[in-house]
Amino acid sequence: MKKLTVLLAALLYTAIAYSQNNTFKATIKDGKTNSPLPGASVQVLGTAIGASADTTGTVVLNNIPSGKQVIEFRFMGYASRRDTLVFPLSLVSPLAVTLEAEEDEDLEEVVISSTRSSRTIANIPTRVEVIAGEELDEKGNMKPGDIRMMLAESTGIQTQQTSATSGNSAIRIQGLDGKYTQVIRDGFPLYSGFSGGLGLLQIAPLDLQQVEVIKGSSSTLYGGGAIAGLVNLVSKKPTEQRQLNFLLNGTSALGLDASGFYAQKFKRVGTTVYAAYNHGTAYDPADIGLTAIPKFDRFTLNPKLFLYFNDNTTLIAGINATVEKRIGGDLEYIKGNGSSDHSYFEENKTGRYSSQLDLEHKLGDQSKLVFKNSVSYYDRTIALPSYQFAGKQVSTYTEANYSRNGEKADWVIGANLLTDKFTEDKLTGTAARDYNYTTVGAFALSTWNATEKISIESGIRGDYHNEFGFFFLPRISALWKINQHFSTRLGGGLGYKAPTVFTEDAERIQFRGVLPLDVAGTRAERSYGANYDINYRTSLFDDKVGFSINHMFFYTRINNPVLLTQAPGGNYQYLQPNGNFDTKGMETNVKLTYGDFKLFVGYTYADVNQHTGSTTTTYPLVSKHRLNNVLMYEIEEQWKVGAEAYYFSPQQLNDGSTGKSYWTAGLMAERIWERFSVFVNFENYTNTRQTKFSPIYSGPITSPVFRDIYAPVDGFVVNGGIKLKF
Repeated sequence: MKKLTVLLAALLYTAIAYSQNNTFKATIKDGKTNSPLPGASVQVLGTAIGASADTTGTVVLNNIPSGKQVIEFRFMGYASRRDTLVFPLSLVSPLAVTLEAEEDEDLEEVVISSTRSSRTIANIPTRVEVIAGEELDEKGNMKPGDIRMMLAESTGIQTQQTSATSGNSAIRIQGLDGKYTQVIRDGFPLYSGFSGGLGLLQIAPLDLQQVEVIKGSSSTLYGGGAIAGLVNLVSKKPTEQRQLNFLLNGTSALGLDASGFYAQKFKRVGTTVYAAYNHGTAYDPADIGLTAIPKFDRFTLNPKLFLYFNDNTTLIAGINATVEKRIGGDLEYIKGNGSSDHSYFEENKTGRYSSQLDLEHKLGDQSKLVFKNSVSYYDRTIALPSYQFAGKQVSTYTEANYSRNGEKADWVIGANLLTDKFTEDKLTGTAARDYNYTTVGAFALSTWNATEKISIESGIRGDYHNEFGFFFLPRISALWKINQHFSTRLGGGLGYKAPTVFTEDAERIQFRGVLPLDVAGTRAERSYGANYDINYRTSLFDDKVGFSINHMFFYTRINNPVLLTQAPGGNYQYLQPNGNFDTKGMETNVKLTYGDFKLFVGYTYADVNQHTGSTTTTYPLVSKHRLNNVLMYEIEEQWKVGAEAYYFSPQQLNDGSTGKSYWTAGLMAERIWERFSVFVNFENYTNTRQTKFSPIYSGPITSPVFRDIYAPVDGFVVNGGIKLKF
């Protein structure tokens, strides 16, 4: 009986001990800054017991069973932590728990080169948008032959088509004319002046590592031309693991893209080679007798050689060559059935050849010297019935800089020489529109960690232009990481643009009747602008949903813009009336992630106006309101499925009328295996076309006068293909 009583007492004591109300308290902080992490989640694994930390990072869990328990601590952007504890605890004060920040795969590991620093995107005071990795690959499926669509699907960026039948296009950032955007490749300005009219159509994404976009004045970085912003195309580099990729794509409009990319690094030598053939067939979905997609053939070859002399010295030498023949116009003429009733055509023949030389020598772990040089030769002929415009552009760029990266500050100083010469082939009695520009510049840029949460980026540049004089170009940006959820940036600077005859307006009329620029009576266009943005990131519903939002306000003003104006005799001349352009507005980008789903929503508001004297007019071809919506479903290394929809509000046209608002939508799917993948893309499956809204030209088809192109003209096009990896 005594033994039974002792046994019952022991069982009762065990049951009471197991069921007692064990409480766990902890304070969760950042392992580096020791700042509390409000919202961090704590879970007793194997049970439903869990809670989130309060504003001080403190969390309390009750009713924890006695015995050994595993506690998991989680917070978005930080590595999860698990501790094994035995309850009841003997601790009186809350347990101090620290979490270590982990690199965000979509954001923080992206190193930016556009600002001439080597910092990750999350630590740069200048606001930079990056298209990289999987996003670049996905957009490449939609239009493998060029980068127009890739850029146009970003908030605040619009690709403006300047030819109804040939597809020529320019980039507009925040509503400003394409001449105010500077496009560079690996730090070399190769796409300006005469060579900019077809630049977007002749750049394919397969050999790009990432695309970096800075919106707002960026002339301090690479010189004049970046009033609206800067687009930097960053090429892939060789790695020890071989890269051998091929892409074959076909379209329902009978287009073809075939390209290949090879890269590999050996002990002291590396190489990358990109080669492509792109073909378009004359296509008229509206059945109006004019091509919405021109007939074209383009060949591209870009080899690069990397020489690693030692651990400190690397030489990169490359050649880019692109040859294209493009012809649009009357469909019967393009097919070879030309007659007096079918005689209109627009033909572009281009040859683009450039060299790049980049020598880098490290002076230690923290400093290096860089020397760059490029020579670019561009030959283009534009032909129409009874008209031809042709010329050659030769430009060079040489730069030397010294940079140093320290614990508190990074800085770079340097100087550059830019030459740009255009020589027109004299074919008519019109005065030649030649120019010969030389610009000498010097710059100093720095990024300083003022505190653990505040970074400041500043810079100055001085440029001397042989025709337009001296320009002083300061800029400054600041980043404040308020806490783990909030950060904000503020920045601004000055910019300038040396005028030439090569603008969207002149490209639209194929330079017919455009008189030479009166250099002596014209001043360079000058600008100032600023951006302010705020970012918020968090997780919702027990870390199941990731949420981030970025909201930016922008303002840019261009003083004394150079405008193409109708002149007597049917000609056009560039005038510079007293006044300015200004663009102001905002951009909002929202990202939601849940499991294998990602939703991107973007909104752009751009209010662009031209002020001349006391008169204010709306700047043409700007969609004041735009919506970008993209939903992606992705199973890693297996499937990618995407749906997208874009809205454009009505646009003011150059003839005083207003275009219609419209939506476009698309679907994309890709099935991925280890060595290859197949993809299909339904672009603009709503078949939105400007030709459905109104005629795109007036007059006879033998001599059409085209209206502004503000909406798609090619309609619904399906493309699909295969990608191979070896």
